[in-house]
Amino acid sequence: MKPWLLTLLLLGCWVSAEQTDRRSGYTLLGSELRALQDDHFANPGMLWVDRGKRLWNAPDGPSKQSCRNCHGDPTKLRGLATRLPRFDVEAGRLDNLDTLVRSCRAERQQAELLAHESADLLALTTLIAHQSRGLPLAVTIDGPAKDAFEQGRASFERRRGQLDLSCADCHERLQGARLRGETISAGMINGFPLYRLTWEGLGSRQRMIRWCNEAVRAKPMDPASQRALALELYLAWRSRGLALESPAVRR
Repeated sequence: MKPWLLTLLLLGCWVSAEQTDRRSGYTLLGSELRALQDDHFANPGMLWVDRGKRLWNAPDGPSKQSCRNCHGDPTKLRGLATRLPRFDVEAGRLDNLDTLVRSCRAERQQAELLAHESADLLALTTLIAHQSRGLPLAVTIDGPAKDAFEQGRASFERRRGQLDLSCADCHERLQGARLRGETISAGMINGFPLYRLTWEGLGSRQRMIRWCNEAVRAKPMDPASQRALALELYLAWRSRGLALESPAVRR
């Protein structure tokens, strides 16, 4: 164990997994950032929602079909984002919001495959997630999703990188401790896609997972890999019951 980590534990910063509460990162924000998130005119993430609306209505690809042609108004997808990732039995894989949008465009519109974290993909996923704002996260972890869920749990507990830290070390055992002037959060993912001041832009859940891996000097996961999606499923389960806030604002 790293000396600085042992020091934190000895100073009384330990928080067991059983004591971890499901607190949104919103509760750690100051009053100004809370007000920024709550104001739909000032919230910078709403710029991506507006862009998503334009893309939703725009025909694309050889099919000349738009998202609206198949799905109607985006409000009809209210609740979808709260249930993702989910296991597709027919395809034999996990899907999150990013993979659903990418495959839908490529297969039904025959349009160009959107790159991960691209402006257009973030715009569409934020638009869809925003329809579920205020609804509680409620992913399915039993049945065909059980094996993926257990894989995600193991990944959450596994130490990695040069710093030899796991997700659980920071977001359960050290939750509430101070690190470089910031309070370590519980690692809830109910705000994504969200606008992060550190990034000066919007990012997905998978971007946050990659950022955390890089922070502990570990090899980032492929955002479309089943391993990365399994971890996202477990994180969504940990965040169960929390209201979806997208687009949230975080430091």
